[in-house]
Amino acid sequence: MSLARPPRILVSNDDGYFSEGLRALVEAVTPLGEVWVVAPDREQSATSHAISLHRPLRIQEIRERWYAVDGTPADSAYLAINHILKDDRPQLMVSGINHGPNLADDVMYSGTVAAAMEGALLGVPAIAFSLVSRAPFDFGPAARFARALVASALSRPLPKRMLLNVNIPGGVEPDGYAITRLGRHTYGYAVSEKVDPRGRKYYWIGGNEYEHEDIPGSDCNAVHRDNRASVTPLHLDLTDARQMTDLGGWALEGFQRFRPDGG
Repeated sequence: MSLARPPRILVSNDDGYFSEGLRALVEAVTPLGEVWVVAPDREQSATSHAISLHRPLRIQEIRERWYAVDGTPADSAYLAINHILKDDRPQLMVSGINHGPNLADDVMYSGTVAAAMEGALLGVPAIAFSLVSRAPFDFGPAARFARALVASALSRPLPKRMLLNVNIPGGVEPDGYAITRLGRHTYGYAVSEKVDPRGRKYYWIGGNEYEHEDIPGSDCNAVHRDNRASVTPLHLDLTDARQMTDLGGWALEGFQRFRPDGG
């Protein structure tokens, strides 16, 4: 009688194949299955869901089942699922552990979330993990939570396009977790104008003045107020159904409006 093969787990990130957070995630999930790593060959934070269509990509085998891609996090997920593992797709994809938060609006910019999102778009259930902390990073508590969540995910049938965004507070051992919605926060809107040695202006964007709104049930509240991990299910359909109804009341002179089904 043959033994069942362990589940195949794909690991990626946006901080690079060499990052401490990725190593911590790999160590956490290795007891749970056959782990493959396909990650960028350099730091790619805040690259969002960029994908490389206008230049060739290169894959470097670092060691067995461990690859570096000279592209974005989304490139790494795409190549892993459609090329490296195309004949035996992973049962689950995990991304992270990110060196910093991916709360609220961060998901729009995050390479960590984008890698997981690309996996979900390609039909592989995916989870993005982030540590809400600044250096020095202690990935121990986040890795332990990741192992527990991944073990639970592997124990059940999952929707192919499942996408979870997970944030674990840093500097504490969380007493639990909450299923949350995305919150709202800001880092400020600073634009710093400077002049280079040739007299040309250049600009740094992004601020350091963090504030989040107090929204009950949000990921920001769970992590910052309650010191608990947040698990936020995301969906890939960005359609605003309420706005569709509102748009039905607009009148465009010279144009007739039709229903989406052609009626």
